[in-house]
Amino acid sequence: MSLVTRSLLVAPAGLVAIPVRTPLVCPGDDLVATLARAIDGIARAGDLVAVAESAVAIAQGELLSAECVRPSWLAYAVARRVHPNATMSQPESLQLVIDRVGAWKVIYAMLLQALARLTGRRGAFYEVLGEAIAAFDGYTGTMPPYDRAIVFAPREPDAFAESVREQTGIACAVVDANDLGRAKVLGASRGVSAQGVEEALLDNPHGNSDEQTPVVVLKWRGDGGNPLFAGAAA
Repeated sequence: MSLVTRSLLVAPAGLVAIPVRTPLVCPGDDLVATLARAIDGIARAGDLVAVAESAVAIAQGELLSAECVRPSWLAYAVARRVHPNATMSQPESLQLVIDRVGAWKVIYAMLLQALARLTGRRGAFYEVLGEAIAAFDGYTGTMPPYDRAIVFAPREPDAFAESVREQTGIACAVVDANDLGRAKVLGASRGVSAQGVEEALLDNPHGNSDEQTPVVVLKWRGDGGNPLFAGAAA
């Protein structure tokens, strides 16, 4: 089943998601120019361009090879207790969190999680370290040649999205989506409804492997106002 068809089955009725293939994004690339060429003839006024946050971060040089990180005993100990599909199951990624917030805060998060589980509550670890964890994208979720790179959060995603809108005339959102049914808008050009975009990308039409489609053009073909924009107006 194609990505577009899969998206149409899950996205709100009337919303069309078109994954767009681009050249491999490299540090230092003019990503706005790359996007403009990729969406030419596909996107038009009233559409929205959703850009994967990892592509924006890589173009900005916000990444680090996992081999450059030396995990501590604490990073290994905590990583073994995290779900294997989570970024924090990687000792290198967890070490960067420890470096950012300090070892004692990570220990506190682990202790709080252990206590919370006794009452049947989960997620305490991420409640304590949420913003710090969100700043890193583990190396297993990035396509080659970045499959051993830890990708950081993009700088100024609102400003990037606005620059795309100014140069192309198409609204833009920088998004973090995955195959677990989660999507989050990190930044957007003016007038964009973050909730509308997140709902449109819950099935992750960008893909989470080697599709090389960091851009998705969202088109509204339904009745009534466009849910991608605040106030239902493009």
